[in-house]
Amino acid sequence: MAYSSTRLDRFLAAHLQCSRKTIRAVLAAGRVVLDGELARDPDKVVGPFTRVELDGECLQGRRPLYLMLHKPVGVVCATEDEQHRTVLDLIRAHPEDLTASELDDLHIVGRLDLNTSGLVLLTNDGEWSRRLMSPEHKVAKVYEVRLANPLSPEYVTAFAEGMYFPYEDITTQPAQLEILGERQARVTLTEGKYHQIKRMFGRFRNPVVALHRHSVGEWKLNSSLQAGQWRRIFPAHN
Repeated sequence: MAYSSTRLDRFLAAHLQCSRKTIRAVLAAGRVVLDGELARDPDKVVGPFTRVELDGECLQGRRPLYLMLHKPVGVVCATEDEQHRTVLDLIRAHPEDLTASELDDLHIVGRLDLNTSGLVLLTNDGEWSRRLMSPEHKVAKVYEVRLANPLSPEYVTAFAEGMYFPYEDITTQPAQLEILGERQARVTLTEGKYHQIKRMFGRFRNPVVALHRHSVGEWKLNSSLQAGQWRRIFPAHN
């Protein structure tokens, strides 16, 4: 379900299926409470996580959720899949204090493919995920890569200049490549084109043997999380 901010009178009209006149009477009677405070103003903004009560009954009481998961190879970034385990399956196996409806409300922030491991973020906060994934915000995503063949300094230059992919008629944004060893590198991207890292190394005919996402923006994969484990995180704006 999509959630967005709206005016209190519109929120109540949608939930109660009644006229604006009736809504004004309900508000004037002091029957509505927002986040613990009496609400009479029909223009009051109701956000996706505003708690709304009518006559003591909760009409909306979602809490914001932000999860960090260590995705193993062989698990898909999907809510359901007929062939493979999904990241939601891993969370459902150990839901801790999450309810079934909260689990169903989660979406994935920046997917990884089947054979890529590492950090996956999940949330029920659409604004937060958009800020992390929107190209205009240029949020850095850091990957560790193991390759089949040795690296050379020309890789660094090519990644920094961006690469043109004629099939989509796009040029990648400049990316930072740090050579860590003969066949190991760290790549920092500010975008996420389809199989981008594998395709960029493919220009050198150098297959990616292993790919692991270490961080997304300020969020680094917690070293204590084993593959398949998750924990809640708490962004500063909340």
